[in-house]
Amino acid sequence: MNYEPQVEQKHYSFEKYFYPGRWMSYWYQTKEIASREDITSVLDVGPGKPFLRNVLSIDRPDISYQTLDIADDLTPDIKGSVTSIPVADNTFDTVCAFQVLEHIEFKDFEVALLEMKRVSKKYVFVSLPHFGGAIEVHVRIPPLKLFRFALKIPRPITHVFNGQHYWEIGKKHYAPKKIRQIMQTHFDIIDEYVPFENQYHRFFIMKIK
Repeated sequence: MNYEPQVEQKHYSFEKYFYPGRWMSYWYQTKEIASREDITSVLDVGPGKPFLRNVLSIDRPDISYQTLDIADDLTPDIKGSVTSIPVADNTFDTVCAFQVLEHIEFKDFEVALLEMKRVSKKYVFVSLPHFGGAIEVHVRIPPLKLFRFALKIPRPITHVFNGQHYWEIGKKHYAPKKIRQIMQTHFDIIDEYVPFENQYHRFFIMKIK
């Protein structure tokens, strides 16, 4: 399927896009990349605003960072779709798609993963929306250490396309186990988590088998 841009650039305005939970998701994105010394090149699929680029340029200026997108107005380094990346095999140490793959139909999900694997030498990092509420506990009683705990509340309703998301983890037919099994066919999942600060984003940190 040929995909077209779904939103205008104004969608990424600070007030609308950078809510506190998403802000923290950027912290986790940065941490996963910057903390690994064996990463020296990154392809970021559909990043929207250049937040990650700017932070990495300060903390890890040794990393060669490029973007891929289908939207001209976002001025990507490489124009193209995640289902057909116009890049040679094994070009980047890491390929990441944070809150991106839900914007393509589920039938193309594995196609996109295989393309990301093809152009990566080491890692593929993905985050996806995980639908449903959560019970959150955050306690700090000096001099005790901070205690935090969160539990996702399953709510497997049928997903309805909203103009952007074709599917979301946690909705009917898209259980976390199903998504995980698809990924494990092609990768070793070295970490999987939902950040306490953003219970809507589920991260998968994967290594090429």
